[in-house]
Amino acid sequence: MNLCTREYLKNNFEIEDRVIELAEQAEKDAKQVFDRIDEIKQINQLKVIKAMQDNKLSDSHFNGTTGYGYDDRGRDVLDSVYAEVFKAEDALVRHHIVSGTQALSLCLFGNLRPGDELAAVTGKPYDTLEEVIGIRGENCGSLKEFGVTYRQVDLKQDGKPDLDSIKKAVSSKTKMAMIQRSRGYSWRDALCIEDIRSIVKTVKAVNNDIIIMVDNCYGEFVEEVEPIEAGADIIAGSLIKNPGGGLAVTGGYIAGKRKLVEQCAYRLTSPGLGKEVGASLGNNRLMFQGLFMAPHVVSESLKGAVFCAALMKRAGFETLPAVDSRRSDIIQAVRFNNADCLIAFCQGIQKGSPVDSYVTPQPWDMPGYDSPVIMAAGAFVQGSSIELSADAPLKEPYVAYMQGGLVYEHVKLGNMIALQKLFAKGMGQHE
Repeated sequence: MNLCTREYLKNNFEIEDRVIELAEQAEKDAKQVFDRIDEIKQINQLKVIKAMQDNKLSDSHFNGTTGYGYDDRGRDVLDSVYAEVFKAEDALVRHHIVSGTQALSLCLFGNLRPGDELAAVTGKPYDTLEEVIGIRGENCGSLKEFGVTYRQVDLKQDGKPDLDSIKKAVSSKTKMAMIQRSRGYSWRDALCIEDIRSIVKTVKAVNNDIIIMVDNCYGEFVEEVEPIEAGADIIAGSLIKNPGGGLAVTGGYIAGKRKLVEQCAYRLTSPGLGKEVGASLGNNRLMFQGLFMAPHVVSESLKGAVFCAALMKRAGFETLPAVDSRRSDIIQAVRFNNADCLIAFCQGIQKGSPVDSYVTPQPWDMPGYDSPVIMAAGAFVQGSSIELSADAPLKEPYVAYMQGGLVYEHVKLGNMIALQKLFAKGMGQHE
């Protein structure tokens, strides 16, 4: 960090020398990991470009349709590009899928029927899926209310899949096995592609007809290959996370086997109509351009996560993943073991944001969660997790989950301000 940058940080953001020194040391700690991230970015960027070329993407595909959206060529080509990028038979990419939770719900309700069994083979799913499945809440139209049964296989103590227990749990009655790639609000590593491959092999050995669904949120473009290439039948995610590249203003995607994707499309619109309707309303260009930018933006987020791990470790906090760990999502967890530390960190991330930097986030009872949640999210797109954000349930062991960052410099600044805030409150230590 040169003298000009140091002085700017001190004079304009009131960051002390000790924080700047720790940031410089953290970047040295992370340099080799940054090089590895760049290698992964390159292959993923080439994949996206090749898919767009193969599908003869044209600026005519950026035009929007209205009404029913019949014969929307841009929408159809977008589906084809996503299918090629994720090595799937088909894809469903729509701006009116409002979240990752809805995309996953479409996979579940589209392909499960009364009497079927859903098995979550990587432990309790993300909080917002609990009411979808029927683990929590009543009279909301959950799978449970429609007669779909549920069983759960927890991860082992080390956070790895319990293959022996999975083999015993699934049976001829099991229609779908659900895998959550990312850590969610759990102190564990994300599942890498090889973990997913081992689960697929285990489940298919019991019954090859079981549908393997992967919640791919936060994981796209983090590794060189995606879950479909590891044997998954269907995957889903949000466009305001990784694949939207920070440009998609809303939306979600589903990719996988053609029949399974078709069933999801029938659930999204209506039986018989499926993918044939749905006006794009001028959203195509941003979704195409966001996908084009996604490998680069994901690499910036990953570098920011690695920097956070290095900085917070030097400040005396426990982090997961560690600086040099293999990563399969963009999330960085920091354990504070203290509510005040957790709140201070999230407030610091907010203060470093380009949008709403003057706002001070506080814990609140957020719909879909079982405890108060604090969220720092100064984003251009509301709720965008590919932009820098940090959030956490306010409960022990008080772990903050930081993710995103369109540019590395923003993540670096946000974490420096957060550490400055912690130091100002007498928290943390300077090595």
